Amino acid sequence: MTTATTTAGIVRAPEEVRMPAHRRPGHTIVALSGALNDAAAPALREHLIGALRHSGRLLILDLGEVTSADTAGLAVLIGARRRAAGLGITLRLTAPNPQVAALLRGTGLDRALTVHPTRGISPGLAA
Repeated sequence: MTTATTTAGIVRAPEEVRMPAHRRPGHTIVALSGALNDAAAPALREHLIGALRHSGRLLILDLGEVTSADTAGLAVLIGARRRAAGLGITLRLTAPNPQVAALLRGTGLDRALTVHPTRGISPGLAA
């Protein structure tokens, strides 16, 4: 499985998952889109590990454009949270669509991952 980085910094996995990263002082936002599934998991994992290396104290994964997720995609998110914690970085998920939010609730991962229903950073997130 190969990935390619475009001039815009978007990593494209075989299933066309897009993952642009926007760095801001103290935090990074990675806007995910497409299906977080078994086919996309390796590229997603690689990209998130890279984002953690260059993130500030907060890494926000914007799920607003994620169309679906399966157990492989969720496993990558859990792995990213563990890696982030080991580096002293806080990981937040924002704006999951109803299907992804229901999957997070149904698996109990909404308790293991910090999930915010909307995009953006509230004052309490940056702490």
